[in-house]
Amino acid sequence: MDQRTFNSFRKIVYEKSGIALADSKVALVEARLGKRMRSLGIRDHREYLQYVLEDRGDNEIIRLLDVISTNVTSFFREPIHFEVLSKAVTAWRNQGQSRFRLWSAASSTGEEPYSLAMTLLETLNNHHVDIKILATDISTKVLSHSREGTYREDRMGSVPIPMRNRYFFKHRDGTASKFTVKSELKKMITFKRLNLSVTPFPMRGPLDAVLCRNVMIYFDNKVRFNLLKEITRLLRPGGYLMVGHAESLAGMISELKTVKPSIYIKQ
Repeated sequence: MDQRTFNSFRKIVYEKSGIALADSKVALVEARLGKRMRSLGIRDHREYLQYVLEDRGDNEIIRLLDVISTNVTSFFREPIHFEVLSKAVTAWRNQGQSRFRLWSAASSTGEEPYSLAMTLLETLNNHHVDIKILATDISTKVLSHSREGTYREDRMGSVPIPMRNRYFFKHRDGTASKFTVKSELKKMITFKRLNLSVTPFPMRGPLDAVLCRNVMIYFDNKVRFNLLKEITRLLRPGGYLMVGHAESLAGMISELKTVKPSIYIKQ
């Protein structure tokens, strides 16, 4: 891929998703576009660029973003976040709170919002409460996977066996074992496509907690600041924001106070 074509793809990706691709990402972009190009019978990157630009309905741009966006996740990734959330929910419940609203902002293939749902159900232990979780991602492909909620056995290692038995159906798919989320969890979660770089968001809030993990590292400071401003607006006072351990918000939003590394509370 020549530099001019790469720059054109980089501009489209930034404008449509906020993801800033460095010069060092040429090989990565080539590899990720390759599969989509082969499915279309297109061999030349400039020809594919023209195909994207000529799609007035933006459907191909969505498919482009699907292959460019990184989707790395696992159940109960960064366990300290779920431990802190469990303690907070317990305290809120003891104070009489019965309505809980959470947002998984970059939900990928669904492991994060389903981990949130399991954490709340285990913590609240059959209390009569109203729980709703919003799960968003820019990729339609991973959202489809999330809604289906079926995972290979090798993806289930971080889910304790009692939780597997309680919240998943185990079944065979050919020679492989798979696990599908039960409706008890699914009904708690709404999956929606959302571009985190386009603010303001349609949600009203207030939210008790937002997980926006390992996504801001792909944004420049302008997109990152606007995203944090919106998250802060949506959080209620005393609500939590949890980000990836490689992401620091130092000096960006004064209303957010550090609780632990990667964990913030709205003052």
